[in-house]
Amino acid sequence: MSTTSIRQKLFDYLQVADDKKVAAIYSILEEEIEESAIDWNNGKFIKELDIRTTEYKNGTIKAQSWDEAKAQVLGSIQNKRG
Repeated sequence: MSTTSIRQKLFDYLQVADDKKVAAIYSILEEEIEESAIDWNNGKFIKELDIRTTEYKNGTIKAQSWDEAKAQVLGSIQNKRG
């Protein structure tokens, strides 16, 4: 089953699951969910994003598109496999 199908099944299930089951599933994943959440109210985080955005726009730093980064990582993995 594809990841997309699994995501959809989980989404559908969570819409109708009873409160106890939702709470149980959340408790299993809570730490990971909290770590992956972006705190848009964190001034330090927002300031860092602003600095990096300005550096990128000014050409101070070199950046890659997602496709370039992905290709580089995949190429590195393939080179290691031989």
